[in-house]
Amino acid sequence: MFERFTGEARRVVVHAQEIARERGADAIRTEHLLLGLYAVPDTVALTVLSAHGVTRADVEADVDRLRGAGAAPSDAEALATLGIDLEEVRRQVEEAFGPGALDRTRAAQNRDGRKTGWIRFDPMSKKSLQLALREAQALKHDYIGTEHLLLGLIHTDGGAAHHILVGRGVHLGPSRVIVEELVRAKRAG
Repeated sequence: MFERFTGEARRVVVHAQEIARERGADAIRTEHLLLGLYAVPDTVALTVLSAHGVTRADVEADVDRLRGAGAAPSDAEALATLGIDLEEVRRQVEEAFGPGALDRTRAAQNRDGRKTGWIRFDPMSKKSLQLALREAQALKHDYIGTEHLLLGLIHTDGGAAHHILVGRGVHLGPSRVIVEELVRAKRAG
């Protein structure tokens, strides 16, 4: 499927991965793809979002609010619910293996902001990419562009991006019409 992505759509996915990494996520989620759309300027998707009056600042605020409301507990808090004192574990490991022993592990080295490699897509983001392909096919386009990624995100009921977009008045039918008009105008011009 990725071979059908335009260069702009591929850059959106790369930016979504970087955004997920920056936000400490373990997977690329629909909200990361939505924010990734804003990282690639002058696209059909941004024109559609602009037509609906949805700005990057709006989306970032919504993503932060959603993640704040359902934020995952820290590792130490999660372990404490199981009766494990992370500081005591650290103390015992350092007593046995020397100061900073846990900081020398591969896992610790990946947490310091120098993460590399691919981050997986969560199920909703995978679904949105599949729906982007379906949107491209329904519009009889032989490529998957940013506009199709946006339509896939709107279409993915249950994803954070869907809730953000619908909450801001961005719906699938009208957005699809705008995409069709913009693509038609682009081809004619």
